[in-house]
Amino acid sequence: MNGWNRAACAVEMSSRKSTEQRRLTELVDRVDSQDTVIVSELSRLGRSIREVLGLIEELIGRKQCRLILVKQGLDIDPKNQHEMTNKVLLTVFSMMAELERDFVSERTKEGLRARKEQGIVLGKPKGVIQKSIYDKDREKIVHLHGLGVTINTIIRVHLGYGRYQSLKEYLEKRKLIAQRPV
Repeated sequence: MNGWNRAACAVEMSSRKSTEQRRLTELVDRVDSQDTVIVSELSRLGRSIREVLGLIEELIGRKQCRLILVKQGLDIDPKNQHEMTNKVLLTVFSMMAELERDFVSERTKEGLRARKEQGIVLGKPKGVIQKSIYDKDREKIVHLHGLGVTINTIIRVHLGYGRYQSLKEYLEKRKLIAQRPV
């Protein structure tokens, strides 16, 4: 969605991304007391209790917008008089979400450690070349680079996407240009 629609605006979020990448700052800047923010679950708002409660305080306290947390079954309206109950519930749910994230992380680390102790090699095999965003334009890239067109010009003028370092590594790994000396 290019812009914000007052009637409905869906933004998919992951709490693994930074606040800016999740567009939370943009959301907070744009909502007002007429808006309702609907979140699938509390943990989508942040990684820590402090981050989650700070965002909720911003949305409900300062912006006076309604907040619905689907998984937790909470509908928080700043005009409602049950403020203390909501604060307690939000704090408990935030704490549970943070603990759950920590437990998942710890179990994952333990599982990886156990696999490593069993002699299982983790990660992709060395030398495996994965698909790239440049694959679809490979012939064009090779042709232009063979003509002496610089990587920056290929990106800026001919492709319209990509970054210098990633295209250079693409060419080097596929032995389309000489690799730099080690």
